[in-house]
Amino acid sequence: MRVAYITDEVYLRHDTGPMHPESPNRLIAIDNALEKLKDTLIMAEPVSASEKMIELVHTPELIEEIKAASANERPIDADTVCSKDSFLAAKKAVGAGIAAVDGVKAGAFERAFCAVRPPGHHATKSVAMGFCLFNNIAITARYAQSVGYKKVMIIDFDVHHGNGTQGTFWEDDTVFYFSSHQSFAYPGTGAETEVGEGKGRGYTANFFMMPESGDAELLDIYQNDLPPLAAKFRPDIILVSAGYDLHESDPLASLNVTTEGIRKMVRTILSLSSVPYIFFLEGGYQLDALGENVRVTIEEMLT
Repeated sequence: MRVAYITDEVYLRHDTGPMHPESPNRLIAIDNALEKLKDTLIMAEPVSASEKMIELVHTPELIEEIKAASANERPIDADTVCSKDSFLAAKKAVGAGIAAVDGVKAGAFERAFCAVRPPGHHATKSVAMGFCLFNNIAITARYAQSVGYKKVMIIDFDVHHGNGTQGTFWEDDTVFYFSSHQSFAYPGTGAETEVGEGKGRGYTANFFMMPESGDAELLDIYQNDLPPLAAKFRPDIILVSAGYDLHESDPLASLNVTTEGIRKMVRTILSLSSVPYIFFLEGGYQLDALGENVRVTIEEMLT
């Protein structure tokens, strides 16, 4: 299987400060972990997304807020930080997904892993939050639809619920949002009763994992709950919010999922369909584990 690895040095210039868990060291750890795999990957570069592209999901006011916060090097909130290069990094984080869609559309590769910063799944239409500036995966979903991938499935295994992604497609029956996440964790959304509204009712599926849950609970969701939903929806492309903070070592969560559990989960996700897959880095804050878990993800993507 031809797999693209899409990243850029500009992501390292999104400076969150010395004590912030979402640091440039995350991408350095991933890069080091992939050293022996790089010859098997198609190394690709993101584009810089235009403001018009970002407006597929976000308000012009949010774009201006991020631009100003970056220029003035001021935080959005206590968790969500902007440095002088953050706006540029955020545009290229979105642009990794655009480059990935263009690549699979052109037949250059079948799958892609976007190793980006800042992450995206908490960013709502009008609010940057939870380390996220723009919602990379949501914008990519809309862009994919604009070039012919009409039915998009988004699978989010980050330990925190992707409230921004869910909200974007809440009333939409062309995008299926599937999330597993630790119960009652940040940002407090993602109850199993949240299933969408209007024509989008039934196109959102949330699965709680109680604190201390491990591989068995995770794999029950991905091997038993996910496949029938994907089979019924029949997506044209599958996008994955790959947050590795579900791992047992992560300092920001309380699950007991192992690297082998993550490997088996990814294998199950990839077995759902023969359509293109695009993974986006979201969380994951224990550096050694993050690198190892991205490595096993890409090993599975290559098979």
